[in-house]
Amino acid sequence: MEEIEAPMENVHEDIHEHAHHAVETWIGWVAMSTAVLAALAAVTALLSGNHANKAVMEQIDASDKWSHYQAKSIKSGQLNTKVELTELLGKPANEKDSQKLEKYTHDMEELMAAAKEKHELSDAHFELHEKYSKGVTMFQIAITIAAISVLTKRKAFWYVGLGFGAVGLVFFSLGLASDIPTWLHALSAPAAAAA
Repeated sequence: MEEIEAPMENVHEDIHEHAHHAVETWIGWVAMSTAVLAALAAVTALLSGNHANKAVMEQIDASDKWSHYQAKSIKSGQLNTKVELTELLGKPANEKDSQKLEKYTHDMEELMAAAKEKHELSDAHFELHEKYSKGVTMFQIAITIAAISVLTKRKAFWYVGLGFGAVGLVFFSLGLASDIPTWLHALSAPAAAAA
């Protein structure tokens, strides 16, 4: 998946240019707030793209597991037919075939569980991607409205922009709150493996 990029470079430069030549001090604060919003938008976009990529990778792994499951299922069905035909002919089933059938059943159960787990992980990453994407959108809107406030010299637009920035911060925080347990698990996994 592509990383979400905000085409805000020109807007940010225009705000700083106006702030440099402005007489009103609030325009300097607009420039400062848009710089912070731009940084937050960049970090949020990076996290959003990361989770989108992970969601796709987990979904691919889930599909691979399901394909492997289906292959085992076909082999199991063929072997089961062989065993049934042998028994219909009045001959005892080959012990190796019976053992293989048990192994196929066991393998299929493991593959099904692994595929479901990968699918759930994919869904979790996609949910985080959506939270972060909403944050990026709100930050971009905030920056745009702040630019409008400088161009029109209307302070009220800046406050509206800050409101959108606050909403973006909420989505960013919600994403982080969901993401931190994943990071902690990833950090503890190498330590547990070394022990």
